[in-house]
Amino acid sequence: MTENLIRYEDPAPGVARIVLARADKHNAINPALIFAINDAFDRALKDDSVKVIVLAADGRNFSAGHDIADTVEQYQQAMQDASPGVSTWSGFNEPGAHGWYAAEKEGYLESARRVRNVSKPTICAVQGKCTAGALIYAWVCDIIIAADNAVFSDPVINFGMPAVEWLGHPWELGARKAKEFLFTADSWNAEEAHRLGMVNHVVPLAELEDFTLAMAQKIASKPAFALKLAKEAVNKTLDIQGQMNAIDQAFSLHHLGHQQNFRLFGYGMDTTSLPAFASAPKKEG
Repeated sequence: MTENLIRYEDPAPGVARIVLARADKHNAINPALIFAINDAFDRALKDDSVKVIVLAADGRNFSAGHDIADTVEQYQQAMQDASPGVSTWSGFNEPGAHGWYAAEKEGYLESARRVRNVSKPTICAVQGKCTAGALIYAWVCDIIIAADNAVFSDPVINFGMPAVEWLGHPWELGARKAKEFLFTADSWNAEEAHRLGMVNHVVPLAELEDFTLAMAQKIASKPAFALKLAKEAVNKTLDIQGQMNAIDQAFSLHHLGHQQNFRLFGYGMDTTSLPAFASAPKKEG
């Protein structure tokens, strides 16, 4: 399954490249892809020859975000199919709010936290659309390189939700621009993202892979332990400022939004904004 969803490459000494390979689905993030990404990062982390990890994607778009299931049951079954026999996620296959919360907490929040805290420097290369759940994977990387055609958006307020599961918005954009980004559900281009400090560099699309690899090689030339210490120092500064507590608290509000939508629409999102859902009745579990 993993081989069909991602590629793991060694493009240069000291560099591992993890490539999302669901281009036919615009690299939409489903549970199986999440597990594949986790496994690939674990592989790179365990390999002492790897000093820098690049996250990239095939195709026109980095990722269209969440690959939304038609029902709660389908979502939970997808989690089960993606990692059969997993016993550490108490409750994720339970009905109702219990299962939905457990699946999203492990599938999005905790997976994002693990990537964010990987002890090796990480670089995300973004082209085309980086939508909703895809923002999570870009934001938890240490450096973001955007192609000049990159477009960033978190439109989930249209579906009755406050934001995606990892509320990095205030930290990436500043409080006022984060509110604008969320309230309007507008799409912002790479230059705007760079102006706000969310993106490190904007490069022509044709140069994205080479530019990213050159930066990865430059970083890989530095002492591995010093890189780990530098990353931890910056991450701990954010932790002391309250980033992790804020993101955890926002995740609870995210699920308050889901439960409101369950009460109103029988599904975790406002289905009146999702035409494909309108014809099929949904139930909570």
